[in-house]
Amino acid sequence: MKYISSLRMKAIDTNCEYLGLVPLQLMENAGASIAQSIKEKLESGKVLFVAGRGNNGGDAFVAARHLAGIPGYIVKVALLGKARDIGTEEAFHNFSLLRFSRVQILEIRDSSQLAASEWFSEADLLVDAVFGTGVKGKIKEPESTAIDLINREGKAGKTIIAVDIPSGLNPDGEDFEKAVYADLTVTFHRMKTGLLGEQAKEHTGTVRVAEIGVCADAERYVGPGDLQMLQKRKPEAHKGNAGRILIIGGGPYSGAPALAALAALRTGADLVTTAVPESVADIVASYSPDIIVRKLSSNILCPEDLSILPDLINSHDVVVMGMGLGRAAETFEAVRKILPFCRKAVLDADSLSALSGTLFETLAGNCEIIVTPHAGEFTRLRDMETPEAPEARERAVREFSEEKGVVTILKGKIDIISDGKQTLLNSTGNPGMTVGGTGDVLAGITGSLFSRNPAFLAAACAAFINGAAGDLAFEKAGNALLATDVIEKIPEIIKEAEIG
Repeated sequence: MKYISSLRMKAIDTNCEYLGLVPLQLMENAGASIAQSIKEKLESGKVLFVAGRGNNGGDAFVAARHLAGIPGYIVKVALLGKARDIGTEEAFHNFSLLRFSRVQILEIRDSSQLAASEWFSEADLLVDAVFGTGVKGKIKEPESTAIDLINREGKAGKTIIAVDIPSGLNPDGEDFEKAVYADLTVTFHRMKTGLLGEQAKEHTGTVRVAEIGVCADAERYVGPGDLQMLQKRKPEAHKGNAGRILIIGGGPYSGAPALAALAALRTGADLVTTAVPESVADIVASYSPDIIVRKLSSNILCPEDLSILPDLINSHDVVVMGMGLGRAAETFEAVRKILPFCRKAVLDADSLSALSGTLFETLAGNCEIIVTPHAGEFTRLRDMETPEAPEARERAVREFSEEKGVVTILKGKIDIISDGKQTLLNSTGNPGMTVGGTGDVLAGITGSLFSRNPAFLAAACAAFINGAAGDLAFEKAGNALLATDVIEKIPEIIKEAEIG
């Protein structure tokens, strides 16, 4: 059975809106499914919806409206709080429709109103829409008393239906204070992680998964909702808390490591150091005073550089390596010797040619790796042709990632991101991004996100940000866009997703 976390479900909802499916439609579908479940449990009678001020309550308002139009039902809604404090536009919209729907409403200002109300004891069936997946911290009043009263009526033999998840139950399976005991839980789109535990089963009763019309691509493709799952910068953060990134690159090419460094900074990294061969150090430094430059020993990366690199690696969160290194045998040897010192690494461009099956096995469990090949590099990594057919291509990425224990971003018209267990696609980007340097930008973005987030999430979001920034740059520059244009648009994408 497929199941998802509350954060992932929230991301899917946001992605639906990004694709054009408005939240109001999803709420309508969810509420209709609740109404249908009520009809199956109760042919006629008094139904009380106990609703919070969030979207869980909004689902209940829709269900109440659907049910109130059917002869034989008397429908009441107890709103926990004031109508003016309803938290979302969609929920308030559906609450406003209740006054045209022959639904009795009671706004609960404090728990004493609940205790004095006869609505609970009069109801034949109660619908719990207090929290759903929105529960956070200790349960306050009047919600705490509402949960107690719902449970009291359940013990008296009345049917209790929970909307999405019994209120109070942790949606992700963590500890909880108390929760509604439901006879039926109607959850939406997919089973939630928190409904699977043994303790949870005491509260859920029968669990029904209701389809609400989620767009398949909202779950299949990376979108703004995925970006909202990224770690937020805390107000009390200090220098370095938002990521220390070490870029190892350059030699034959000087621009590549500078582009990666600038991209990492624009994505929010606090400190970015470039370790580059002495021959290009001054050129890299000239790109920006924000880049810290450490000179290596020669014209190319070589094994002798291990005299200073381990200490540098240890003082940084993520190593991003490969951009502009060239393919000298000494460089490949150095890459292989550097990797065992890394805790997290993003490998791009020339560093990919240094990888082998034996090396992956040596690093397993000690270093988390994200690789960012294009099709040709992926062919060399696997020693077999990269499939053209989408399904076969996706399968190849998934199998490679699982076998090697890495996260892969296979760059292309449609990027494929996989850790072997989960796979996402990314459709942002445009033909103008075939210009040199955009891959270096992706590596820098990935390293920055990887410093504070799980590898798969960081890789998927990096692909989206890189492509979306490229799309913004393309609007102005068209096919004349430069990699630096993409870098300048990164903050706009991050600001829009509110992940700074």
